[in-house]
Amino acid sequence: MLEEEGTLLDAYSRAVVDAARIAGPSVVKIDVLARPGGAGRGGEAEGSGSGFAFTPDGHVLTNSHVVDGATRLRAVTPDGSELEAHLVGDDPHTDLAVLRLSGGELPALRFADSSRLAVGQLVVAIGNPLGFETTVTAGVVSALGRSLRTRSGRLIDEIIQTDAALNPGNSGGPLVTSRAEVAGVATAIIRPAQGLCFAIGANTAQHVVGQLLRFGRVKRSWMGVAAQSVPLVRKLARHHGLGVEAGVLVVSVEDASPARVAGVRDGDVIVAFGDKPVRGVDDLHRLLSDEQAGVATPMTLLRGTAKLEVEVVPREA
Repeated sequence: MLEEEGTLLDAYSRAVVDAARIAGPSVVKIDVLARPGGAGRGGEAEGSGSGFAFTPDGHVLTNSHVVDGATRLRAVTPDGSELEAHLVGDDPHTDLAVLRLSGGELPALRFADSSRLAVGQLVVAIGNPLGFETTVTAGVVSALGRSLRTRSGRLIDEIIQTDAALNPGNSGGPLVTSRAEVAGVATAIIRPAQGLCFAIGANTAQHVVGQLLRFGRVKRSWMGVAAQSVPLVRKLARHHGLGVEAGVLVVSVEDASPARVAGVRDGDVIVAFGDKPVRGVDDLHRLLSDEQAGVATPMTLLRGTAKLEVEVVPREA
């Protein structure tokens, strides 16, 4: 029995050691050296986080909140080299940002398919918590499919929950599998809870990275309404066979916006967009993807007790 337990421990240790050995050289410490109105303390960092190389030519992925407002950035590699870093693109809605390093070569990490992760699977976090560089922690995937609200107010879907210890400074670092592939990007912890840490799924990160490299931002479509989630009157929902118990109340419509052109009015309640039900503002945000820009899409509204359909053509945000 003791021999069997020793074998299991050895296998677990080998998996963590191998993942850290392969992925560690790709992880950098991101220092914010200047922000508007900062004190400019002669190279001393005003904030820091983590990031990792995902291309062989020096592109690094990190969190948007790590580099927010920075006018000067530095990356410190595992061997202590200091490289100037430049912002390529930033997406606060998914809390991701891409940097380009000046000089230096780092091995690029590959992304895993985060849709194939399993609850209980071993994951290893590598980062720079509280300034302690290249720190390795290990745990498991605690849950999948979580949602997390960013500073912009939008929800990020397909968040990975893990008990691998994360602390301030881990933000932007990779959460890797036993094969040293990036399963997610560390983004948040819940204080004072222990073992409740979160990472943005690799599939979300890959989509955002592609947009940031091409456009410097993530394209999304826009309708031009201010709205809030509201419950529906059950009798009215049953009468119209809606199959939803909540919708999106239009608080105001911007002049000359796609919604205004479509005939949407203040006080309307959006209950469907295309063939998808809309149960709240977060549903509407998800459905207003970049693919919807310029596409005429039917939208179902409640106006008073009446149900009607309009056609809206969202524009690029």
